[in-house]
Amino acid sequence: MRRMRVSRIAVPVFALTLLSGAAWPQPASSAATPNPTPPNPTPYPSMAPVQQYLMPDQAAEIALARSAGPESIARDAEVLVLREHGYETAVHGSNGFVCLVERGWTAPLDNPDSWNPRLRGPLCLNAAAARTYLPITLMKTKLVLEGKSPAAMAHAIGSALDTRQLPPLEPGAMCYMLSKQQYLGDSGKNWHPHVMFFVAQGAAKDSDWGANLDGSPIIASDDAQDRLIVFMIPVRNWSDHTPDSPAAH
Repeated sequence: MRRMRVSRIAVPVFALTLLSGAAWPQPASSAATPNPTPPNPTPYPSMAPVQQYLMPDQAAEIALARSAGPESIARDAEVLVLREHGYETAVHGSNGFVCLVERGWTAPLDNPDSWNPRLRGPLCLNAAAARTYLPITLMKTKLVLEGKSPAAMAHAIGSALDTRQLPPLEPGAMCYMLSKQQYLGDSGKNWHPHVMFFVAQGAAKDSDWGANLDGSPIIASDDAQDRLIVFMIPVRNWSDHTPDSPAAH
């Protein structure tokens, strides 16, 4: 696994299950540069028509979802695909894993890429994450497709967590994000192959994992809306066995 510094860096939206945080090193900008260009206004201020988020070719979406994990895992996993009213099971699995392609609204809804219809975040969840993280994605997606406002969505998610309609995260909940075809943001594209661990807020601290420290390969980010911490670990290879190349990003 490559070593990395975590200062002065930005992770594309899906790289942290659509959370913002720190990631692979990028060159620092020059302090002497005069009149720096101001940030662009949000290019995706609202949701696009639903059809722009769908993949009309179900076989292509199944293949993309499976590309998130090692073939030895993904071939026996359940596969979900997105339809106009939410996710549906396209392939029944036998090993407890669930693979799907998340869209940008999995991120906090104030993220500038939340409504980007190009985003595709393939991931393969283990059984613990399928039971306790996946329900958050399914609920968010249902609310989005019902046309709920961001404020209404945040209230619904919070209430569901308070009442345990959304279950608490199980220990060991994790997923693979190894797809070379992932599109994690207009700036990050496919970023890097990585695995992610989902931990309930309060159940661990960054320091417990040695995350976000110089030389540590582990990146951590809090998601206050979903009340979880994501611990993300970049790995060497994509699911097709080709090596990752930091210089290519």
